[in-house]
Amino acid sequence: MNTVLKEHKLPTGQIIKIIYGDIISEETDAIVNAANTSLQHGGGVARAISKHAGPTLQQESDAWIQEKGKVSHKDPAWTSGGLLPAKYVIHAVGPMWGDGDEDAKLTAAVTGSLGVADELKLNSIAFPAISTGIFGFPKDRAAKVILEALGNYFNNNSSSEIMVIKLVLFDQGTVDAFLQE
Repeated sequence: MNTVLKEHKLPTGQIIKIIYGDIISEETDAIVNAANTSLQHGGGVARAISKHAGPTLQQESDAWIQEKGKVSHKDPAWTSGGLLPAKYVIHAVGPMWGDGDEDAKLTAAVTGSLGVADELKLNSIAFPAISTGIFGFPKDRAAKVILEALGNYFNNNSSSEIMVIKLVLFDQGTVDAFLQE
């Protein structure tokens, strides 16, 4: 069961919730998948999401790649949520730690995901701590980058219909990093 640990209302009206739990059970319009450029959901958060969404998610991901090519940091893909409670899965490509320009790439992944959510006219979205797992991004630094990206997005997009942003974190170290930030 997911637990809301903290809520923060941005000056622009959106509510950010830090949640300890599992993103696959979140009842939001969309959840964000920490994806790779080929949308092959074989490890980490991506594997868990794909497993619970059912085969439709990988089929739609494969069709996306066939039609549009590999996914970039700034232009996430999206699919249906399959069997998940969320209607959509937004597939954001986070940076691999050590590849260079990691902060900008993570910012682009978050901003791009919010842009997709706005294009789909969604009101709520749930993010994992993108890139902090198998991609090795330091958790404290990711917390700072992700939270800044959220604030900047809404400051620059006053017409956004997104009102609830959930940061769903599954381990204590990540939770601590986000709560401190």
